[in-house]
Amino acid sequence: MWRFRLVPDGTRIQFMKGRIAGLVVSAVLSTLSIVLFLYPGLNYGIDFKGGIVMEVRTPSAADLGKMRSTLEGLSLGPIGLQEFGSPQDVLIRLGRQVVAMLIYIWFRFEWQFGVGAVVTLVLDMTKIVGVYALTQFQFNLTGIVAILTIMGYSINDKVVVYDRVRENLRLYKGMPLRELIDLSINETLNRTIATSMTVFLATLPLALFAGEALRDFAIVLLLGIVVGTSSSIFIAAPILLFLGQKALRPGAPARVAASEPAE
Repeated sequence: MWRFRLVPDGTRIQFMKGRIAGLVVSAVLSTLSIVLFLYPGLNYGIDFKGGIVMEVRTPSAADLGKMRSTLEGLSLGPIGLQEFGSPQDVLIRLGRQVVAMLIYIWFRFEWQFGVGAVVTLVLDMTKIVGVYALTQFQFNLTGIVAILTIMGYSINDKVVVYDRVRENLRLYKGMPLRELIDLSINETLNRTIATSMTVFLATLPLALFAGEALRDFAIVLLLGIVVGTSSSIFIAAPILLFLGQKALRPGAPARVAASEPAE
């Protein structure tokens, strides 16, 4: 049966050829983000200055069901949404499952995977903080929600890629790690792009038509989707290649065809 696919089956893109450029660009952007965090710094909202907590308000009555389904699609764990004040005011509560996923990665995979995920996540979050410093969006409770949402999305995307790498390590026992990582990324590319496009298109209307508080949240979330998706390919994967070259593939031959699985 015919199915629509954003990426053709059987792609052989050699992503690891750009591993050095990806790491350098990420390091430069994260360094600039830290500089922007120090000066001019974040535009802290009233939530960080004391006083009355600012409400998150939508232009019309909030559709809690739609908001919940969108957030639950990001694998963030328990999510609490409730109205307070008027039907336009919404309080969003997220659990601590991002932390839980990092612990899950650390124990499920070899240590090289855990280090790659944690380092990449730190680089991702520094870029998001840099966005707040550069745009001078108010950094309040909505900003915390945006960062937690992006963390959940980013780490979930990396688990998908790492799971495929782990499976292929058992399947293609003679394949060099560089080729195996490229193969794994290509095999998950359609899923990665489809998920990113779905979340992106669901968030875009908020960035275009919502009120100021939700508009800033949506813009940061859109940028976070781009950062999280690209870092899975150009940051997390190269770190795994550098750390696992000898430990995960000791003595592997220079080249083995991807169509030759281990017996």
